[in-house]
Amino acid sequence: MRRPSPPVVVAVVVILLIAGAGVWWLLRPRGDSPIVLHGNVDIRQVSLAFKVGERIAEMRAEEGDHVARGQVLATLESTSLGLRLAQAQAQVAVQNEVLRRLQAGNRPQEIAQADANMRAAQADARVARQTLERLRAISQGTGGRAVSREELDQAAANAKAADAKVDALRKAHELSVAGAREEDIAQARAQRDAAQAESALAKQALEDAQLKAPVDAVVRSRMLEPGDMASPQRPVYALAVIHPKWVRAYVSEANLSRIKPGQSARVTTDSAPDRPIDGRVGYIASVAEFTPKNVETEDLRTSLVYEVRVNVDDPDDRLRLGMPATVVLPGTVAATP
Repeated sequence: MRRPSPPVVVAVVVILLIAGAGVWWLLRPRGDSPIVLHGNVDIRQVSLAFKVGERIAEMRAEEGDHVARGQVLATLESTSLGLRLAQAQAQVAVQNEVLRRLQAGNRPQEIAQADANMRAAQADARVARQTLERLRAISQGTGGRAVSREELDQAAANAKAADAKVDALRKAHELSVAGAREEDIAQARAQRDAAQAESALAKQALEDAQLKAPVDAVVRSRMLEPGDMASPQRPVYALAVIHPKWVRAYVSEANLSRIKPGQSARVTTDSAPDRPIDGRVGYIASVAEFTPKNVETEDLRTSLVYEVRVNVDDPDDRLRLGMPATVVLPGTVAATP
């Protein structure tokens, strides 16, 4: 059998090497290529409403204004709220005086008056008893002829009434010395605390007449105007929170293993493609879902994808809610199982 010449062998080897290189090129791992995701800018929103129902007096912010945390955005008419606070504070003062009077007890003059009344009653009782004894002695000495039975009964009744009055005034004197009962003091203290709570509620209602921004934000919508009736169910402003901002995108299952939380990213928009914004992967969904209709990917729409949130730092406030954005993640080689 005739052997192939060396040039033919060399040509066959070269062809095999080229074919092998082509197969390797087609089957090589592509983890080093960047991942490109398409999504939309998302931010948190806050709806502000007054806690009390009253007519709006002033609106201080316009749509598009940047507002700082604690800044007053709107105020209510506060005349009636101020009057309620004054009334509640007056009631607190009344209850404080009632409690102070019970705790202090009776004045020395009142105690002395009760003692004097008791002593006067004792003197009257002694006179009544002496009168009864004298009439009894006269009746016994005359055999009942000088004093009638009715006079003796009346004198005896007067003596008993005088003794009863002495007992009543003695107890009144003891109560005057002892002062108020602990139960009465506790009741007065509870009424004072209730009045203080009402005053605190009135004061809080007056403070709630000012609508303040809870965070640094941008005014998205202004729903009411001065003269409108505000209530807790009617939002006055809608705010867009400045920080944080993120891009909500979706990654296919094939690239899921190539991203991880904290991975750096670059975010660009159609309006400024040459000015990327730095970001980091902040959230990766653990449950797959079908591709939403508003997501643009190169995969089929029936394929499963996972939501990814890329947090961005936007100090210049270039990103707007719902703005389309492109996320580029640097390529990483997936770990082999």
